[in-house]
Amino acid sequence: MEASRIIARLTRTVRDVGLAEDLAQDALVAALEQWPESGIPDNPGAWLMAAAKNRAIDMFRRTRRLARKHDELGRELQSQQETAVPDFETALDDNIGDDLLRLMFISCHPVLPTEGRVALTLRLLGGLTTEEIARAFLVPEPTVAQRIVRAKRMLSEKQIPFEMPRDNELASRLSSVLEVIYLVFNEGYLATAGQNWMRPALCEEALRLGRILAELATQEPEVHCLVALMEIQASRSKARVGKLGEPILLLEQNRALWDQLLIRRGLAALERAEKLGGLRGPYALQASIAACHARAITAEQTDWNRIVALYEELGRLTPSPVVELNRAVAVAMASGPAAGLGAVDKLIEEPLLKNYHLLPSVRGEFLRQLGRLDEARMEFERAASLTQNGRERELLINRAKACAGINGSETTTPPS
Repeated sequence: MEASRIIARLTRTVRDVGLAEDLAQDALVAALEQWPESGIPDNPGAWLMAAAKNRAIDMFRRTRRLARKHDELGRELQSQQETAVPDFETALDDNIGDDLLRLMFISCHPVLPTEGRVALTLRLLGGLTTEEIARAFLVPEPTVAQRIVRAKRMLSEKQIPFEMPRDNELASRLSSVLEVIYLVFNEGYLATAGQNWMRPALCEEALRLGRILAELATQEPEVHCLVALMEIQASRSKARVGKLGEPILLLEQNRALWDQLLIRRGLAALERAEKLGGLRGPYALQASIAACHARAITAEQTDWNRIVALYEELGRLTPSPVVELNRAVAVAMASGPAAGLGAVDKLIEEPLLKNYHLLPSVRGEFLRQLGRLDEARMEFERAASLTQNGRERELLINRAKACAGINGSETTTPPS
């Protein structure tokens, strides 16, 4: 998380995203070398920033290729070094001057292809690895790596200025920025890899950026809808993880633990978007689905027929096999597991879902409810082999064991 802030701050100074990332990595390496002996400083972010600036000064003094920038940038950086270190966190809370948000709009600049914008921003600001980004996009890891390298090279070659876009440029970059924010949130809400079911810091960072963006783009309904979606989903965080860190899926959650303040904030953001009018976009539809869950006092009172209709509308607007898989879950809740299985079976040959663990997971649950336990066990085992998240793998293995009559956790809920 500190790395993304350092990269954002350095980019404003050195005017080069790739160079800023290298300097930030140098500072982090220095911390790994020095902190075990000296101890973690009171303000780690300021220490890392100072270390990165020192390296920038040294680099500009050594590099003849950057001689034209040497005097100007060297004096600027030296002046910053000689003054008291500013409050790192306070500086980042400035709305218009938020370096992270500026860097996000740079990463989503129209000169870059859409895939490159999203991948680069996730790497620089979300702190995600190329593997995590690849899993989020359901594409090979080398493809993501190439997108990131090309995007950084193009930004450097085009000398993109480190500034917020003007009003007439905002809309052209907004969709990519929204996609990035939500992908970062999703990685925090359901981690694609590792031993933790959630990565709360990523959810908090995505929410922070979304709220800032909502203040900057007050007349953009989809911005408010994305914030609404994230607020409502974040409201379930405490109910989604057990005392030992184990996952608790949607229908098993104690709804008394849902954060009512976040729900109210989310519903208010959705209401603001609806008052602005216009066509409903993908975040409006997803926020409406989340609102259906939030308004239901119990799982049984959820309006599953409305959720099915909303997923159908979302599928027409943004056709996607993942949307269809989510719709199948809603169909099963509204009309029974046989109907859900019929919808899922239509997706078995979908190439994008070939290695997507939630397809066999959902199919296994429908088969289990229908009493076809041997088939369900095989689906859960396949899902467990595909996921990179340790907690999720454990949950799926327990489901498989339950189908085989071995002691295990028998969970009967759709994904949360």
